[in-house]
Amino acid sequence: MAITNAKSTVSVTPPSAPASVSTRSALAMIMVLFFIWGSITSLNDILIPHLKSIFTLNYAEAMLVQTMFFSAYFVFAYPSGRMIEWIGYKRTMVAGLVILASGALLFIPAARVVSFPLFLFAFAILAAGMTFLQVSANPYVSVLGQPETAAARLNLAGVFNSLGTTVAPYIGSILILSAAPLSALAISKLAPAALQAYRMEQASSVKMPYLFIAGVLLLFSVAIGLFKLPPISSHDPTLAGDPAAMGSIWKYRHLVLGVLGIFVYVGAEVTVGSLIANYISQPDIGNMSIQAAAKYLSVYWGGLMVGRFLGASALRRAPSHTVLAIAGVVALILTLVSVATSGHLAMWSMLLIGLFESIMWPNIFTLAIAGLGPLTSRGSGLLIAAIIGGAIIPLAQGFLADHIGLHHSFLLVALPYIYIAYYGFKGYKPRVIAS
Repeated sequence: MAITNAKSTVSVTPPSAPASVSTRSALAMIMVLFFIWGSITSLNDILIPHLKSIFTLNYAEAMLVQTMFFSAYFVFAYPSGRMIEWIGYKRTMVAGLVILASGALLFIPAARVVSFPLFLFAFAILAAGMTFLQVSANPYVSVLGQPETAAARLNLAGVFNSLGTTVAPYIGSILILSAAPLSALAISKLAPAALQAYRMEQASSVKMPYLFIAGVLLLFSVAIGLFKLPPISSHDPTLAGDPAAMGSIWKYRHLVLGVLGIFVYVGAEVTVGSLIANYISQPDIGNMSIQAAAKYLSVYWGGLMVGRFLGASALRRAPSHTVLAIAGVVALILTLVSVATSGHLAMWSMLLIGLFESIMWPNIFTLAIAGLGPLTSRGSGLLIAAIIGGAIIPLAQGFLADHIGLHHSFLLVALPYIYIAYYGFKGYKPRVIAS
């Protein structure tokens, strides 16, 4: 098989929208959507130490939260991409919001019966809804405007997503972690009835926040349904009825490498976010309570928000692949510094990784779908499926942390940053593998 350069660009173009509907107002609506799902996703990082304490889980068991959550992305990514082809971007977004609300409501019975498996099921339903949103909203933002500014638009959307991930953990730490948990030793000494009462009291703190979230999601699903979003077509009539052409997605080498890039990026970001509260609370790192450490999640996710502002500026001065490569190298250095040191240097090195992770998703995504044309929605589905990295890499680090300690287990996330730097330097180049 030979490799040739792919010179086509994304050809998905919007048909004429009604004069009363502007691209800017449509983008504003989608930005709110990015904020909402960022808020919900980041609350996982609050719930992980909370559930770890309630059910006295080890790190690997606690990481099952992310395994369940991000596995659902893999399961529902392809069906979500096909649904866009059947019912369009807008209706897929509405479906995603309704499914998300259903998942949020499931947290109430899970807290009432204090069941870790039921909590895991609720996370899976949340993720199913999130998949529908991401498969539809990411490419919608990418093609709603000029192709050369697609990365900048996704960066802007990422700013709103990061605003949600910055605000939600701080509020969540106050609402969900309000009651100080008992130590594992103290919990082990409780009688069965006292243990159940303690777990019910601790778990009840999630009820009101997730009931409120479900209400917001349902209201916004109605708003999106009533809003006249400019329709975006994902079809090319010249390929209609040509299964061979539509089945050629795996010929795009830069897409395949981009899928792996999304896999390792999401795995690294989720791993750091999931474990950073426990990491900071360690005596040799931040030496603080889990409640105090959880508030620093806002610093980590806030770094992603600030980084996206800086990234938008950097993209006006340098190609997106160069910015991506530099971010990968710096994130690698910060990880190694944190693992090799202790105290505040290790703590702040880890927190600052978020600043450089910020531009990875939008740049990998836009570089990977370049030149896919009518296959853009399917390429997007593959990229969203690669989010399963958030299910596998955190679980792997959980097992590693249980065996060699949490501090040095972060060596694992150095590997994704090496690959991301490679993709930015070389792997991004659009090529089609010809049979």
